[in-house]
Amino acid sequence: MTIKKIFHREEHRTDRIGWLRAAVLGANDGILSTASLIVGVAAAHAARGSILVAGVAGLVAGAMSMAAGEYVSVSSQADTERADLTRERKELAEDSENELKELASIYVERGLDIHLAKQVAEQLTAHDALAAHARDELGITVHFKARPVQAALASAATFSVGAALPLVIVLVTPQIRLIPIVFGTTLVFLAGLGTLSAITGGAPIARAAIRVTFWGALAMGLTALVGTLVGTPM
Repeated sequence: MTIKKIFHREEHRTDRIGWLRAAVLGANDGILSTASLIVGVAAAHAARGSILVAGVAGLVAGAMSMAAGEYVSVSSQADTERADLTRERKELAEDSENELKELASIYVERGLDIHLAKQVAEQLTAHDALAAHARDELGITVHFKARPVQAALASAATFSVGAALPLVIVLVTPQIRLIPIVFGTTLVFLAGLGTLSAITGGAPIARAAIRVTFWGALAMGLTALVGTLVGTPM
């Protein structure tokens, strides 16, 4: 009997988790850190040129920091996955019988009766034993597999795009109104980002938008306070 491959009509979002997390984190950090830096420097009564220099420096440094941080972090995850797979491959070669029992016991815990669990374990082992153990014992799947380069590039790119937004506002806004306008537009940018990420990930929109705008307002408020205190003549 020939079984045709079935194509699911429903759209799943789990394959977006890796790049979506890195992209949202990068864009959010780019917008918020650069806007907070601009507001803090502006609150210290700096000239427009100094504000722009600080913002551009924050963009470059932040993008590189995000890329390096994501690469190191996700590389560590990838190293752990490779180590687990190497160990599992060795165990399969040295003790395949107990590994088969272990796989069957996993399926029993998930609700299958013992006879069906053994059949499933045997067939999956015959097809690809390592893949079966990686997925069902270790929790390593193609959707959640660590991809350091992808995460690093996504974070750096989205950080740069996010950081560029408040810099554009600085260029087109009179300095006397710079702080309130950067503050307000940044909250709009953050709310838009929260909405976009919620739509892409299938999450509640209002909760995502409120979450990012709250922390954004808090961060810029504290930075403006610091800038005011530091910029006040003693």
